[in-house]
Amino acid sequence: MGTQKIQAQLWGASAQDWASYQEVTLQPVFEHVSKDLKTASAHQILDVGCGSGLFCQLAAQQGFQVWGFDATPEFIEIAQYKTPAGDFQTGDMEDLPYADQSFNLVTGFNSFQYAAQPVQALKEAYRVLKPAGKLGIVIWGKAQACQAAVYLKALGSLMPPPPFGTPGPFALSEDGALESFVSQANFKVVKKESVSSPFVYASLEEALKGLLSAGPARRAILASSPEAAIDAVTAAISPFKTASGGYRLENSYYYLVGEKGAAFK
Repeated sequence: MGTQKIQAQLWGASAQDWASYQEVTLQPVFEHVSKDLKTASAHQILDVGCGSGLFCQLAAQQGFQVWGFDATPEFIEIAQYKTPAGDFQTGDMEDLPYADQSFNLVTGFNSFQYAAQPVQALKEAYRVLKPAGKLGIVIWGKAQACQAAVYLKALGSLMPPPPFGTPGPFALSEDGALESFVSQANFKVVKKESVSSPFVYASLEEALKGLLSAGPARRAILASSPEAAIDAVTAAISPFKTASGGYRLENSYYYLVGEKGAAFK
């Protein structure tokens, strides 16, 4: 089974809440990546796991020609509305519907590692890149640098234990893990850096709409109940309430740039 069937069921349930309250928490990361990749000589970019299209929208405003690909039809509908000139499609990231050497740039924000076959998904990104094309991949920073880890732990408490050996959300954040991951698809690491991007919400209502719209939250809801998920997340984020009544969770992400190297043997 590929990625689409699994992920679309999880992320489509609250797609509009994700677009309105949660995807926007990544805007500092999106802006950093789009400005960094703008230095490349060509601007044809494919965002794999594009969600509701905020990065594509920002990249288009920077002058990129944008394509977006995601498992979730509800996300693609929102993304297309945001960026009418973009090209958006759904499917499995392990089998991208694009010709070899189609793009100068491919990005993935917390996406490739959640594929049913993560290395195959990265190999597809490699395939559709032009020679010397760039991969921009973003994942969580280390758990101790992400206050969102508390929220994810609360959701995990509502679900059955995962099968032995299943990687957690911060598995690739360990030293050398991300570099090893991209090297399996033949990418050469150009650089790796940290980027901060806090979760900021004006109220508890907005925080719950955002945090409960994510795929892991949907898993927790299906395994327990909406009420249990609301209670668990409310308790988990209570230390991060601000004086104004909003919430702010500081988070760090790793941003790695890889370059397409020699062809696979």
